[in-house]
Amino acid sequence: MKRLAKKALNKLRRYLIVRQVRRAALPPFAAAPIVRRRYTFAGKVQKVGFRFELAELAKRLGLVGWCCNLPGGEVLAELQGEAARIDFLVGFMHSLKRIRIDTMQIEELAVDEQTSQFLISG
Repeated sequence: MKRLAKKALNKLRRYLIVRQVRRAALPPFAAAPIVRRRYTFAGKVQKVGFRFELAELAKRLGLVGWCCNLPGGEVLAELQGEAARIDFLVGFMHSLKRIRIDTMQIEELAVDEQTSQFLISG
Protein backbone atom coordinates (compact mmCIF):
# COMPACT_ATOMS: atom_id res chain seq x y z
CA MET A 1 0.00 0.00 0.00
CA LYS A 2 2.81 2.44 0.90
CA ARG A 3 4.46 1.73 -2.43
CA LEU A 4 1.27 2.59 -4.35
CA ALA A 5 0.84 5.81 -2.39
CA LYS A 6 4.44 6.82 -3.08
CA LYS A 7 4.02 6.03 -6.77
CA ALA A 8 0.83 8.12 -6.92
CA LEU A 9 2.53 11.00 -5.11
CA ASN A 10 5.47 10.93 -7.53
CA LYS A 11 3.08 10.92 -10.49
CA LEU A 12 1.23 13.92 -9.07
CA ARG A 13 4.50 15.77 -8.40
CA ARG A 14 5.66 15.18 -11.98
CA TYR A 15 2.32 16.39 -13.33
CA LEU A 16 2.56 19.59 -11.26
CA ILE A 17 6.17 20.16 -12.32
CA VAL A 18 5.33 19.75 -16.01
CA ARG A 19 2.41 22.13 -15.60
CA GLN A 20 4.63 24.71 -13.88
CA VAL A 21 7.33 24.44 -16.54
CA ARG A 22 4.79 24.83 -19.36
CA ARG A 23 3.37 27.95 -17.69
CA ALA A 24 6.75 29.59 -17.08
CA ALA A 25 7.13 32.77 -19.11
CA LEU A 26 10.26 32.59 -21.23
CA PRO A 27 11.96 35.84 -22.22
CA PRO A 28 13.03 36.43 -25.81
CA PHE A 29 16.53 35.12 -26.42
CA ALA A 30 18.89 36.54 -29.03
CA ALA A 31 20.84 34.00 -31.07
CA ALA A 32 24.23 33.33 -29.51
CA PRO A 33 27.07 30.80 -29.71
CA ILE A 34 26.57 27.38 -28.10
CA VAL A 35 28.38 26.63 -24.84
CA ARG A 36 28.57 23.57 -22.59
CA ARG A 37 28.82 23.77 -18.82
CA ARG A 38 28.95 21.24 -16.00
CA TYR A 39 27.12 22.26 -12.83
CA THR A 40 27.30 20.62 -9.42
CA PHE A 41 24.35 21.73 -7.30
CA ALA A 42 24.45 21.18 -3.53
CA GLY A 43 21.74 21.83 -0.95
CA LYS A 44 18.17 20.56 -0.91
CA VAL A 45 18.32 19.20 -4.47
CA GLN A 46 17.45 15.53 -4.10
CA LYS A 47 13.97 14.08 -3.50
CA VAL A 48 12.32 17.40 -4.47
CA GLY A 49 11.88 16.92 -8.23
CA PHE A 50 15.03 18.90 -9.06
CA ARG A 51 16.31 16.67 -11.87
CA PHE A 52 12.89 16.24 -13.43
CA GLU A 53 12.16 19.98 -13.41
CA LEU A 54 15.66 20.79 -14.68
CA ALA A 55 15.20 18.34 -17.56
CA GLU A 56 11.69 19.55 -18.46
CA LEU A 57 12.74 23.20 -18.58
CA ALA A 58 15.97 22.36 -20.42
CA LYS A 59 13.94 20.61 -23.12
CA ARG A 60 11.55 23.57 -23.36
CA LEU A 61 14.53 25.92 -23.74
CA GLY A 62 16.07 23.74 -26.45
CA LEU A 63 19.04 22.73 -24.32
CA VAL A 64 20.72 19.33 -24.45
CA GLY A 65 22.76 17.37 -21.92
CA TRP A 66 22.02 15.28 -18.86
CA CYS A 67 21.66 15.34 -15.07
CA CYS A 68 22.09 12.78 -12.31
CA ASN A 69 22.13 12.44 -8.52
CA LEU A 70 25.48 12.06 -6.80
CA PRO A 71 25.95 9.86 -3.70
CA GLY A 72 26.76 12.87 -1.48
CA GLY A 73 23.36 14.48 -2.06
CA GLU A 74 24.36 16.77 -4.93
CA VAL A 75 23.01 16.89 -8.48
CA LEU A 76 25.43 16.94 -11.40
CA ALA A 77 24.23 18.43 -14.69
CA GLU A 78 25.80 19.11 -18.06
CA LEU A 79 23.93 21.76 -20.02
CA GLN A 80 24.63 22.69 -23.63
CA GLY A 81 23.03 25.52 -25.56
CA GLU A 82 23.03 29.30 -25.72
CA ALA A 83 24.50 30.80 -22.53
CA ALA A 84 21.46 33.05 -21.90
CA ARG A 85 19.15 30.03 -21.99
CA ILE A 86 21.36 28.11 -19.56
CA ASP A 87 21.53 31.14 -17.26
CA PHE A 88 17.72 31.44 -17.35
CA LEU A 89 17.37 27.75 -16.43
CA VAL A 90 19.77 28.04 -13.50
CA GLY A 91 18.05 31.21 -12.28
CA PHE A 92 14.66 29.51 -12.53
CA MET A 93 15.91 26.58 -10.44
CA HIS A 94 17.20 29.04 -7.80
CA SER A 95 13.75 30.66 -7.63
CA LEU A 96 11.86 27.48 -6.69
CA LYS A 97 10.63 27.38 -3.09
CA ARG A 98 10.92 23.61 -2.56
CA ILE A 99 14.52 23.61 -3.75
CA ARG A 100 17.48 25.18 -1.96
CA ILE A 101 20.76 25.53 -3.80
CA ASP A 102 23.43 26.26 -1.19
CA THR A 103 26.44 26.00 -3.49
CA MET A 104 26.93 25.62 -7.20
CA GLN A 105 30.16 24.78 -8.99
CA ILE A 106 30.46 25.59 -12.69
CA GLU A 107 32.97 24.17 -15.15
CA GLU A 108 33.20 25.26 -18.79
CA LEU A 109 33.47 22.31 -21.21
CA ALA A 110 34.02 21.82 -24.91
CA VAL A 111 30.81 21.64 -26.94
CA ASP A 112 29.75 18.05 -27.71
CA GLU A 113 28.32 17.95 -31.24
CA GLN A 114 27.01 14.39 -30.66
CA THR A 115 24.58 15.36 -27.87
CA SER A 116 21.08 15.81 -29.25
CA GLN A 117 18.70 15.43 -26.29
CA PHE A 118 18.39 15.89 -22.54
CA LEU A 119 18.55 12.80 -20.33
CA ILE A 120 18.00 12.08 -16.64
CA SER A 121 20.06 9.30 -15.10
CA GLY A 122 20.63 7.77 -11.69
